[in-house]
Amino acid sequence: MNPISIRSVQDEADDGDPKTISDGGKNGRVPDGQDGGKRCSNSNSEINRTLDYDGAMEVSDQTNDNGSGHSQCIPAIKSQAHLPKPEPPKPRMERSQSLSISESMPSIGKYILDRSTSFSAAVMNSLSSLKEDSDDIEVTNDSLNFEVTEFKIPGVKVIVKLKSEEERLQDQIRGRITLFTKSNCEDCIAARKFFKGKRLRFVEINIDVFTKKAEELIGRAGDAEVPKIFFNDCLIGGLETLKSWNESGELEEKIRELLIPKWPEEAPKPPEYGINDEEDVEDELLEVVNYLRRTLQIQDRLIMMKMVKSCFSGTDMVEAIINHLDCGRRKGIATAKMMAQKHFIHHVFGENDFEKGNHYYRFLEHEPFIMGCFNFRTLTNDNEPKPASFIADRLSKLMFAIVEMEGYVSDNRLHVDYLAISKSEEFRRYIKLARDLQRINLKLFTPNERLAFFLNLYNAMVIHAVISIGHPEGILDNKAFFLDFQYMVPMRLNPLVHFGLCNGTRSSPKLRFFTAQNVQEELRTAAMEYFQNEGIEIDWELRTVYLTRIIKWFSVDFGEKDRDILEWVLNYLDGRNAQLLKSLLEDGDIIIIIYQDYDWSGNL
Repeated sequence: MNPISIRSVQDEADDGDPKTISDGGKNGRVPDGQDGGKRCSNSNSEINRTLDYDGAMEVSDQTNDNGSGHSQCIPAIKSQAHLPKPEPPKPRMERSQSLSISESMPSIGKYILDRSTSFSAAVMNSLSSLKEDSDDIEVTNDSLNFEVTEFKIPGVKVIVKLKSEEERLQDQIRGRITLFTKSNCEDCIAARKFFKGKRLRFVEINIDVFTKKAEELIGRAGDAEVPKIFFNDCLIGGLETLKSWNESGELEEKIRELLIPKWPEEAPKPPEYGINDEEDVEDELLEVVNYLRRTLQIQDRLIMMKMVKSCFSGTDMVEAIINHLDCGRRKGIATAKMMAQKHFIHHVFGENDFEKGNHYYRFLEHEPFIMGCFNFRTLTNDNEPKPASFIADRLSKLMFAIVEMEGYVSDNRLHVDYLAISKSEEFRRYIKLARDLQRINLKLFTPNERLAFFLNLYNAMVIHAVISIGHPEGILDNKAFFLDFQYMVPMRLNPLVHFGLCNGTRSSPKLRFFTAQNVQEELRTAAMEYFQNEGIEIDWELRTVYLTRIIKWFSVDFGEKDRDILEWVLNYLDGRNAQLLKSLLEDGDIIIIIYQDYDWSGNL
C-alpha cells in the first residue's frame, strides 16, 4: 500500500513545566514551588509527590482502602545506595523582562512535531490492526483498483489515495517522449491533447519556432511532416499510430517496451532556449552609412516654413558618397537611392525615397517618433533586411505557437496570461524579429499578405505593450497605451479588420492570428463569432438594437446612415438575431440604435 500522509491538529498546548509520571494507571504531577508538603487523593485523581532534599521520591503502588475506597499515601524514604540516584529537576531559568513575548512562549513548533509524531504512530498502529480488529476500521472500497479507498478509525477519518495502474506505469517511465510539431496544425494540437489526456510527460519541439530542429527531423525521419513522435530514439510515427495503439490496447505495452529504459544519447534532445537559429548578416551598405553618420552636417533647419530637426541635405550626401567611394555621380545617386529603399534614410516630409535636387533627409534613428517605438531599443537594425514574406510568415508562426501553447491563452482565447508569455521562448524570438520590422519593404506584399501582416502585427504588439508598460487602467492610460503602439494599416480598409484586432480588453474581439491564404474567410469568421457572443442585442418590442461601441467609433467604415450600418451587420448574423433584425429592417419603421458600454479592463 502507498504511504499515507496525515496532518494532525491539536487543541491544547503543553507549557513544558509540569513533570508527569506514569503510575499504574494514575498520574503523578510535581508542581514547581512545592517543598515537602504531601497530599493524598482518591484513585481517580492525581497523586502529588514531593522531593526530599536529595531529590529522591518513592510512592507505593499499593492501595489500602480499609473498606473506605481511599488510597493511603506512604511517606517517602531515602533511596538505597545500590540503586541509581535520580537527578533533581533542573531549576527554572529566570527570564529577563526585556525578552519579547514570543521568546517567553513555549516552543509551539516542537510541541506540534511531538504530538503529530505520536498521533501518526497511533493511526499507523490502528491501520496495522486492520486484519485483527475489523470493527475498528471500515474499508469503503475493497478493491485496489479503485483510485480512493476510505478507512474509518474511531475518532479519525483517513482517506488514502491509491495510484491507478496508469499512474504507477508513469512512475516507471525513465525514457522520453518527443513530439515534433508546427504552428497552426490540427493534428499537432490533437497529438498534444492526447498525451495530456493520458498524463504522459513529453517534450514538444515546434519546428516553426526552433527552425534548425526541422533539419534534425528530416535527418531522423526522412521528411519534415508533423506531428512526428519518438519514444526515446525510436520513431513510432504520427497521430494515427497513437490512435491505433490506443484503440487496440497496445499503447501500454509499447510504453513499457520503449519508455521504461532511460533515454539514450541518440534520442532527440530538447530545444535550447535563448539561442537564435537565424544568423544576422551585416548590410553591404553599412560601411558607407557609418561614414555618412560621422561626416554629414546634421542639424535643425527651417524648411518650407517648418522647423525640421536633425536633417541633412541630399546634395551633401551624394557628394560625401562620391568622395568616400571615389566614384562617379551616377553611382553616388544610385547608392543614395539604395540607402533610402533599405530605410537607412527617410525624406523629412515623406515625399520620395530619394531624388537629386534640393531635398532633405534624416537617418532612421533621428526620426521624431523613433524613441517611442518599442522595437527600436536605442539602436537601429543595421543588418541586411529580411524579405517581407519571411518576416510575415515568421511573425504568424510565432504568434500561433503562443496561442496554442497550454497555459498562455485560454481555450476560447478570451483570457491571456501575459506574464507566462513574457517568459516564453516564443516571445523572446518575437522581440528579436520585431527589430527586423524597422526596414521591411511593404511594397513587396500582395493585398492579402499586407492585410494579414498588419492584423497579426497589431495583435502581437498589444501583447508586447501589456508586457512592457502594463494594461491601461483609465482614460489617460488608454490614450498613452494606444498612441505608443500605433501601426499603419492599408489605405483601403476592410471593415472586418475591426473584428480581427484584439486590443487586450474584455470587450475586444478574442486573440487570434491570420494566414495570408485565408485571411478574408478568417476575418468573416471573426466578425460572426463576435456578433454571436456579445456584439449585438435586439429588443423586438422596443425596436432597439444594442450594438458594440466598435461600430460607433469606426462608423465611417460601415456605412453613412444607421440603416446602412444595420444592413452591413445583418450579413454577419445568424439564428434568432438575424431573423429579428431582418424583420425590423423590412417593415420600414424607425429602429433605435444604442451603443453598448465598452469594458476596458484587461483580458486577463
